[in-house]
Amino acid sequence: MMPGSGGQLIEHILITIALGIVAALYAAVGQAGATGYLAVMGLAGLNPAIMKPTALALNIVVAAIGTWQYWRADRFSWATFYPFGVLGFPFSLIGGAINLPGHIYYPIVGTILLLASFQTARSAFAKRDVEITHRPPPFIPALLTGAGIGFVSGVTGTGGGIFLAPILLMTGWVEIRRAAAVTAAYNLLNSAAALAGTYTTLNTLPSALPLWMLVAGIAAIVGSALGSRYLPERGLRLLLAAILLASGTKLVLS
Repeated sequence: MMPGSGGQLIEHILITIALGIVAALYAAVGQAGATGYLAVMGLAGLNPAIMKPTALALNIVVAAIGTWQYWRADRFSWATFYPFGVLGFPFSLIGGAINLPGHIYYPIVGTILLLASFQTARSAFAKRDVEITHRPPPFIPALLTGAGIGFVSGVTGTGGGIFLAPILLMTGWVEIRRAAAVTAAYNLLNSAAALAGTYTTLNTLPSALPLWMLVAGIAAIVGSALGSRYLPERGLRLLLAAILLASGTKLVLS
C-alpha cells in the first residue's frame, strides 16, 4: 500500500500517525497493541489478509521493546513465564495458519475488541494498592490458559496479552510486578509464532509496513517512558477503551 493520489497520501499519513499513537498508548500501560492496530486498520477498511500479519508484525516490535525493558528492570522470570508460553507458541502457530474470510473475521475481531474495551475500562478502576504474594503459577491451568489464548490470538492476529494480563491479576497466579513482564514476553512469543503461521499471506503485507514498524518502535519507547513516569494510567486506559469500543462496534456491524 503506497500513497498515490492526494487522498491516498493523506490516508497513508493518518494511518501511520494513528498506529504510532496506539503503540504509545498501549506501551504506556504495558501492552503491545495488536487490538489497537486492528482497530485502526478496521476503521480504515483494510483487507483481513493485510490486517492480521500487519498487526502481528507491529506487535512483535512493541512487545520486544517491552520485554527488553522488563528484563533490564529484573522483573522477568523464566520460571513464571514458561508455563504460559510452552503451549502458547505452538497453538498460536496453528491459529496463525487459519485465515478466515472477511464476513467471519470482522465479527470475531470486533467481538474481541469489544471484550478488550470492557476489560480495559474495568482495569482503569481496579484497585492497585494491594500487592499479590509471589508464588509459582499452577502448571496445568497455566498450560491450558496459554494454549487457549495462543490459539485465539493466532487466528485473530492479536498477541493475547490483552487477555492474559487480566487473568493473571484476577487469579493471583503472578504478582503484579511480574504480570506485565509475563504479558510482554507472551505477546512477543505468540506474535512471532502467529506471524510464522501466516506465511501463506505474507505476500500481501503492505509496502508501508517498515515505516509503520519504525514509527511503532519509536512510539513504544516514548510511550513506555511517559507512562511509567508522567501520564495518568487511568486516563490512558479509558481512552484506549473508547477507541476499542468504537472500532469493535464498527466491525461487528459491518
